[in-house]
Formats: sequence, C-alpha cells, structure tokens
Amino acid sequence: MSDDIDSPKISADEQANILSYALPFLRRYAGATVVVKYGGHAMEEGHLADQFGRDIAILKQIGINPVVVHGGGPQINAMLKRLAIQSTFIDGLRVTDEAMVEVVEMVLAGTVNKHVAGLINRAGALAVGICGKDGNLIQARKLRRTKIDPGSRIEQVIDLGFVGEPETIDVRVIHALTGAGLIPVIAPVGVGSDGQTYNINADTVAGAIAGALGAQRLLMLTDVAGVLDRDRQLIHELTLAEAQAGIDNGMISGGMIPKVECCMEAVRGGVKSAVILDGRHPHACLLELFTEGFGTLIKP
Repeated sequence: MSDDIDSPKISADEQANILSYALPFLRRYAGATVVVKYGGHAMEEGHLADQFGRDIAILKQIGINPVVVHGGGPQINAMLKRLAIQSTFIDGLRVTDEAMVEVVEMVLAGTVNKHVAGLINRAGALAVGICGKDGNLIQARKLRRTKIDPGSRIEQVIDLGFVGEPETIDVRVIHALTGAGLIPVIAPVGVGSDGQTYNINADTVAGAIAGALGAQRLLMLTDVAGVLDRDRQLIHELTLAEAQAGIDNGMISGGMIPKVECCMEAVRGGVKSAVILDGRHPHACLLELFTEGFGTLIKP
C-alpha cells in the first residue's frame, strides 16, 4: 500500500478489536476470487473513486483475487454529446449503430478502462486494463429482444444494432493475469465470431465472468442500498426462489429487476453468492466481505 494514504486515528485496542473481528472473514476469503462490478455514482465522485481503488488494492494484498468489471454510461453519454451523436434507448439498452459502437469501444476500453486501472495502481497494487476482445475473453452474439405491440398484440423483433450478450467466456487471460499477481480490469466490450465489436451491458458481463470463474462472490455496486421490501426496508438475504417470487409479485420492480436477474443467473452459473450493494457508501466492498454483510445477498 502506498505511504500517502491517510491512516485512521484509532487506538491500539480498537485496532486489535478490528483485526480479531475481521480474522474469520479473512480466512473465509483467503485465495478466493471476487468479481466486482463498478460503475454509477461511485465512479463519478473523485473521493469515492480513489477509495474504491484503495479497497481493491487491499483485497489483493490480503490474499483475495479481485476481478473488476466496469461500466461507463455517463462517460459514453458525454462523449456522444461532444460528437453530436444522438442516443436512443429501448428498455434501458442503448441502440448502438456502427458509428456509436466505435465511440463506445473508445470510451470503455480506452479512457474509462485505464482510469479504473490507474485508481488501483496508485493505491499500490498492479492492475491491467483489458476488454472482452483481448484474448477472445468475451465471445459475443447479437442481443435479440422481442416486444409485444400494444395495439396489434403481435410480437415484434427489436433491433438494438451492435448490442451483444456473452456467448462464451474464455477465462485463460484472466487466470494468466491473476496468476502473475495482477488485477484484471475489464471493459464490457465483446467480439463476435466474425470479428464484429459488440457493446454489452456491464452487469451482464460481470455475472457471466463471475460464473465462468466460479467466483466466491459477485459484488454489484449500484446507487441504492440493495433490494428493498414493500416498506422500503433493506432485504439482507434472498434465495433464488425468493428472488424470483419477488419479481413475480412486483415487490422487485423497475431497474432492480435486471440486476437481480443478473445475480440469479450468476449463482445458477456457479457463483457461490451475489450481492447488490450501495457503491456510494465508503468502503462498501470491505463492509460486505469483512462484516456480517452490507447489501442484499442472493444465494442458492
């Protein structure tokens, strides 16, 4: 850890208590792989971004293998505005034409990817920024969506352009990096069998990579505390069946549905558990891993 990080002013007794409390959690995650999806408000706020970099560095230095997958929606929007390219969204997904996919790749795999890797490097660890096209990490296919026309009630195919979804994940490049003591920082850009570049939702990529790695945890940093019940209280744990029931009965709604579904898919795919937590809170990752929990945990 770099020497310029401010240490909290706590007594020796408090330090000993913290260490004794955290020790069982440190043992639980020793040598484990933890995939962290990073984006949203925490990415835009300078102090939260710096703190995120330090926290990921800490995970590596205590024997955990963190893998970071990042988004970059606000940064893409800013660049498209500068280039006077108009965005269109369907069901929360950006319609991506040929001109736009070039901008998406430039921003995600370039500016944002190196910025996130730099946050971790400045904190004393070694992070390497890559995208899904590197080493054929993410083999993608065109995302196909359908929608029922409210007037005719006929199912229609929605063309989102070069928006994709993971078809296969080749984790060899990740293992090569983590085996060398490096932290992979992955931009959610994939490649088709024909070499076509695809823009992929970062949550989806994080879930797919976590499943392929058989990760101990998938941490989905969001702008909310987690899944809330009908009284707006945080739900600390959900089984897959309970999560599906929450979607079916409307308790889980809106933008939380795809995040919960992504976590469910990751758990079904081999992740031991997935957590939706508030990335705006200082040290959110550390609080989730080394205390009794911080967000909403979804488990088999």
